[in-house]
Amino acid sequence: MTIGTGLGWDKAIAAQEGRTDAEKGVDVLTRGPVHEAFAETVTFDPEPGIVVRKAPPESIEELPPDQRPEGTNVEWIPGYWAWDEERSDFLWVSGIWRDLPPGREWVPGYWARTDRGFQWTSGYWADEDVSETEYLPEPPETVEVGPNVTAPSADDSWVPGCWVWHQGRYAWRPGYWATVRPNWDWVPAHYVSAPRGYVFVDGYWDYSVERRGVLFAPVYFDAGVYTRKDFSYSPATAIDLSVFTDHLFLRPHYSHYYFGDYYAPSYRAAGFHPSFSVHSDRVGYDPIYAHQRWENRQDPEWERRVAADFQNRRDHEDARPPRTLAAQIELVSRAVQPHEQTRVIATSLAQLAQRVRSPMRFQSVAKDERQQLAQRGPQLQKFREERRQADTKAAGTAAAKPSKESEPPRVKLSKSPIVAKPASALGKNQAPPKRHEVPKPDPKVEPKPRKAGEKGEKP
Repeated sequence: MTIGTGLGWDKAIAAQEGRTDAEKGVDVLTRGPVHEAFAETVTFDPEPGIVVRKAPPESIEELPPDQRPEGTNVEWIPGYWAWDEERSDFLWVSGIWRDLPPGREWVPGYWARTDRGFQWTSGYWADEDVSETEYLPEPPETVEVGPNVTAPSADDSWVPGCWVWHQGRYAWRPGYWATVRPNWDWVPAHYVSAPRGYVFVDGYWDYSVERRGVLFAPVYFDAGVYTRKDFSYSPATAIDLSVFTDHLFLRPHYSHYYFGDYYAPSYRAAGFHPSFSVHSDRVGYDPIYAHQRWENRQDPEWERRVAADFQNRRDHEDARPPRTLAAQIELVSRAVQPHEQTRVIATSLAQLAQRVRSPMRFQSVAKDERQQLAQRGPQLQKFREERRQADTKAAGTAAAKPSKESEPPRVKLSKSPIVAKPASALGKNQAPPKRHEVPKPDPKVEPKPRKAGEKGEKP
């Protein structure tokens, strides 16, 4: 049984009224966690992932859609289960078509059993030239406070500083101004927490959001649907990237971006930060927002309007985007007014592929290729399990700070099934700009340990 969830808006109402038995128990969402491989978070003081008491289901069989963006570096990255507190259950973060960030390979996140339940460890884009994973002690509390000198020009954007492992200890590498490149986002250096220690991810260039590929809507399945013997799933409802960034949030404790309606004040208390406030709240850095701000650098009122739009949606529920595809279909059936356009957050893949002004061009995917790409799921699951075993082997032994005579533990992993083509094999518009020249570490900055307390959330 294969479920395709995309609906053309001209037939959407009829389809909703006369949906087949195969579609019952399937709720396509127009809000939720963003696939980590689509947008990697940068958190200043990373912590171990959330812990839940319920075991995640087995991964489902996911078949890639029958259309894909053109490009030699575009790959299919399968989805995974994510926890939804409001349902007290797991939802499926659909797979994505991704133009892979040059020079990187995808290391997927995973759920692992602990003495407290099941804990999430985030995925990340690793440098494909680095053959070993190094597990470092917990980085000290960030001292990043933003720019301390004026920008050299309007084309420059501030890149935050971070702690780096230097001569057997942590040293502060200051932030700096760097020239922004059109169509590119700079993802600054940051850390990813793992049971065995912290993994340093150095800065890299990624494509701007509208060039990254296709982000599909997450889905909530009733257990009776995905446990059927012949069940498989193929996403077909895409998130409109031209609207996506208007409703973007960062949740540091889960190391995920979220999109959609998380405007109510209660979400702030639950750790959701609107994209525009992430840096000023000193919780992290959003490369996507930083690029948007640069694109609107000639508009002195742009940031004020962004904050005002957020406050309006926070205070007025009817200004927020719908939470499900069914609710969006109902909104569209009432004839969306121009001022409501940003509330329509999803579109069918078929309609997305027909857009004339889109930076992406699409091509058909043959049946044999789709079946071959579907094997990415088992391949990635095998690699995920290899990472889990490496991360949890002697977990906790890296918590104590290594002496100058000792080295942090290192583990050699197999090559990921998701690896970008080398920059030399990419076309002019696909090859990344030159890497930034970063400041040298400043050993005079005194590191401060994190505040004591139990790590990770307990939903």
